[in-house]
Amino acid sequence: MLARKRFPEGLDGVTRLHALICEHAPSRWELLEPDQAAAMVKVGIETERGPWVAALVAAGYEVFPINPMSVARYRERHSTSGAKSDTADAHLLAEIVRLDRAHHRPVAGDSTQGEAIKLVARAHQSLIWDRTRHVLRLRCALRDFFPAALVAFGDLDAVDTLELLAKAPDPDRAAHLSRATITAALTRANRRGAQAKAIQVQTILGAGELRQPPLVQSAYATIVSAEVALITSLNAQIQELAVVVGAHFGRHPDAEIYTSQPGLGVILAARILGEFGDDPHRYADAKARKNYAGTSPITRASGTRKVVLARYARNRRLGDALQQWAFCCLRGSPGARAYYKELRERRIGHQAALRQVANRLVGILHGCLKTHTPYNEAVAWQHHNTAAA
Repeated sequence: MLARKRFPEGLDGVTRLHALICEHAPSRWELLEPDQAAAMVKVGIETERGPWVAALVAAGYEVFPINPMSVARYRERHSTSGAKSDTADAHLLAEIVRLDRAHHRPVAGDSTQGEAIKLVARAHQSLIWDRTRHVLRLRCALRDFFPAALVAFGDLDAVDTLELLAKAPDPDRAAHLSRATITAALTRANRRGAQAKAIQVQTILGAGELRQPPLVQSAYATIVSAEVALITSLNAQIQELAVVVGAHFGRHPDAEIYTSQPGLGVILAARILGEFGDDPHRYADAKARKNYAGTSPITRASGTRKVVLARYARNRRLGDALQQWAFCCLRGSPGARAYYKELRERRIGHQAALRQVANRLVGILHGCLKTHTPYNEAVAWQHHNTAAA
């Protein structure tokens, strides 16, 4: 150990780190070019994003983002007491990079355009997840004091549902909604058969049902109003951010290859591109991309016992996008649909079958990106069809 320092955040901390590295650099580095000398520096860190990582990569250092779980397991190799400190963790990261960096991948060399797509796609996905949470909270509140609303309205995040719940967040006010008001809300939401639907909704809301005490009902109505306002705001922000995601994705050189894949629209393709990155040298082969995606299974073998399991330690955002892609692909790709049907006939569950379809799709995508060619149905499923024949 040559030095141990704690640096502040910001430009001053990064500058002092560069000075410390130069102070302890071997004298033979003076004969090297600056970029060659910088490449000799290996850095271990527990994150792959942030200003510090960007500054270290920009300086030319080779940065290894180590998964905190790997650090924890490495810590247990040397100590079983459970003790933990920042100083000890820094030493562990240095030891991992010094001894075992061949088993870890450096920070991917993604372009700034790919990084921007990743950021906006993640933000868009997070807003959708937040909206789902608030919709579930709204559904829970309505079930406790206003179950008729769940019968009258379908999607609680729909425009007409939110408009009517904002005007009538409790059973008393809902029972007095006029047919004209309901019809106008349905018409603005472009619902078919607005007149007939309005009669049905008015009948359900006007029917007698069990009620909570007035004070409790008033409290529930306040909760419903708050959730409706939040969901309405999230809907607007999701739509605006979707436009930004599409704009960033449309300027990427690989956008045409991604959108040529069956089942991939602009938003879903942007999520997958952002999570995979656009570094052409990041994945050595299709298997490496599948392993990172978490679609390939893992094998646990001990003695005569051998079990093949799903890979649950994975990028959750990428796994969610790939599962959606596999489901949407069943309609647009005859090959994927035939493969899914074959898996189901072998009594493989729906989610497991989708995971295997996604694994195959990731391999196809890797081939398209490697050869810079768009998707071709016949070529993509040629191997599978030949094996089936």
